[in-house]
Amino acid sequence: MRLSRRSFLLGGGTVGAVTLAGTAWAQRPPVFPKPTSIPIQATSIDRFSVAEPDRVRFGELAFRSGLHLRSSAREFGGFSGLWRSADGGELVALSDNAQWLRARVATADGRMTGLAAPVLSPLAFANGKLLRASRYYDTESLAISGTTAFIGIERHHAVMRFSWNGEVLSGGDLIRIPDETRSLPGNAGLEALAVAPPGSALAGAVLAVAERSSPGDETPTRGYILTGPARGTFEVSRSDGFDISDMAFLPTGELVLLERRFSLFSGFATRLRRVPTDAIRAGRRLDGAVIFQSDASQQIDNMEGLSVHREGADTVLTMISDDNFNGFQRTLLLEFALVG
Repeated sequence: MRLSRRSFLLGGGTVGAVTLAGTAWAQRPPVFPKPTSIPIQATSIDRFSVAEPDRVRFGELAFRSGLHLRSSAREFGGFSGLWRSADGGELVALSDNAQWLRARVATADGRMTGLAAPVLSPLAFANGKLLRASRYYDTESLAISGTTAFIGIERHHAVMRFSWNGEVLSGGDLIRIPDETRSLPGNAGLEALAVAPPGSALAGAVLAVAERSSPGDETPTRGYILTGPARGTFEVSRSDGFDISDMAFLPTGELVLLERRFSLFSGFATRLRRVPTDAIRAGRRLDGAVIFQSDASQQIDNMEGLSVHREGADTVLTMISDDNFNGFQRTLLLEFALVG
C-alpha cells in the first residue's frame, strides 16, 4: 500500500511537501522495458537503536545487521515484498510499481554489506504485455516456493502466478481467488502472501491476507487459503491501529505477521506477531503473541516486506521498507535472528 502519502507529506508542513503531494506522489515512476542493471549504494546500519547503541535484543529478535539502500535510478524504490533464498545469499524484492529487483546479498563477518549485481526488471504477462500498462500495476505482495512465484495485486484485487528458475520471473497468469475479494478496499487489499511449508497441515497452500477489510483500527481483516484441499476464508485480529503489511512462515509452520502503523505525530511503527501452527485454519480468527514492536528510537521506516530463511542454527527474519518513491523516506533492509 502507498501509505497515506498526502497525509504524510502534508504532515511535514513544508511547501515542498505540498508540491510533491500534488505531483510526484500522484504518479509512480515508469519501469524499465527490460531487465536493467542499476547502481545501488548501501550504507551499513550497525546499531538498530539510536538511544541504546549497544542493545542487540529487541523482544524475541536479535539484531544482526542492516542497510540503507539508495540508487540514482529513479525506477528504484517502493519495495513491498521480499524473498531470500534458503541460504540467504539471493534476494528478490517486489516493487509496488510492477517491477522486481534481483541481487546477491554481500556479507562480511556475518553482516550484510551491500547488494551485488542488482537488476531491476518489469513484470509481464505470459504474452509479454507489461503489468505496468495494465490494471494490475499495483503489485504489493510476494511469495516464492520452489519454481513458482505468487504476486498479490491491490486496487484491482488479484493474485498472479509466475515461473521462477532462480534468475527470472516469467509467464505471469492470474489464479482464481474468491469473488468476495472484490469488496476489499481499493488501497488495502492483498498486502500479504505466503506459501505454507512442508510439514504444515496446509503444506504448499497459498495464503493471502488483506491489509484491512473494513473500517476501524480494531476490526479484524480477512484472509484466504487460496489453493489446496483446505481452501477457505479466515480472519486476522487487528489492534492498536496496526495494519497487516506482510507475512512469512517459520520452518516450524508458525506464521509471522508483519504489521505497520503510521501517525503524523509519532511516524512509523512496526510490529511482528507469531501465530501458532494449529490456529491457521479456514473459519478461524488468527491472533498471536507480539514478538517485536518498534519504538521511536529505532531505525525503521514503512516496513512492508518480510522473509524468513535459515543460516546454520539461526532462523533469520529480514524486513524491507517501502519508501513510496519519495525523498522523505528510506529503503531499509534489516535482518534479525529469532531468539525467542
